[in-house]
Amino acid sequence: MRSIKQPGAPIAERIQWVEARGRAFSFTLQAGLPLLQAVHRGLAAEGFAGGVLNFRRGALGPFAYVMPALSKTGENAAFYSDTFRPGGITQTKLGGMTLGLRDGAPFFHCHGLWTEADGRASGGHMLPDETIVAEPFEVEAFGLDGAMFTAEPDPETNFKLFGPVAAVSTRARTTSRAFALRLRPNQDFAEALEGFCRAHGIARAKIHGGVGSTIGARFTHGGVTEPFATELAVTTGTIAPGQSGALEAALDVALVDYTGGLAEGRLIRGDNPVLMTMELVLEVLG
Repeated sequence: MRSIKQPGAPIAERIQWVEARGRAFSFTLQAGLPLLQAVHRGLAAEGFAGGVLNFRRGALGPFAYVMPALSKTGENAAFYSDTFRPGGITQTKLGGMTLGLRDGAPFFHCHGLWTEADGRASGGHMLPDETIVAEPFEVEAFGLDGAMFTAEPDPETNFKLFGPVAAVSTRARTTSRAFALRLRPNQDFAEALEGFCRAHGIARAKIHGGVGSTIGARFTHGGVTEPFATELAVTTGTIAPGQSGALEAALDVALVDYTGGLAEGRLIRGDNPVLMTMELVLEVLG
């Protein structure tokens, strides 16, 4: 399996996780608000301090983002591009988001694909402080109670990354058992989730959110992303018994690589290792 040497030593625990409770719901983002504020307000209205989201069509402007890029200093295995600020209204195609805390304040990690006002198709990592909701649009959320994604220094990658930590209950209404997860580098995305579910007696689960990066990508439809640095969002994901009866993760994703290449499809199990991180919530279905 492909691997990328990180600047720090591997941490023994390859999956950071917290068990929690949660609930899936949808809400509409309010136009004119910064995207971070609009998302935080929608979750808070349901009693949640944090969680994960997925969305499809939406309108953003002003809008700012970065793409994956090669590291110029060698202090990280890969890095970010300079900031892009396309003019006009950007129309999102899809996206995934983790909403948590950074330096004690609400913050998000969001990847997606979109079309800019000049017709250019692109994707990457949205910047919370410079992205405004241009028109109302609906998002699908999963609020977490008892866990919070919190940005902390990660010595392995030399980044400050979201990872789940236990949190005081907000007493929000919940319906499901859930696990907040962060997968660390150089382990296959699907196999890591399958192993986690087996270890915790989970027979079926649904993925909510899903933001991170893989070392290139290999898809079941035959497509290949060769450039190693990507920004990825999960569009749909499940873990359930396959034809053999063993657990199988079905992971449909969208990504941009550091050359600007875009790709979508279902990842091949066993051939898509994590580059830096992968954050998501597993809703336990059985």
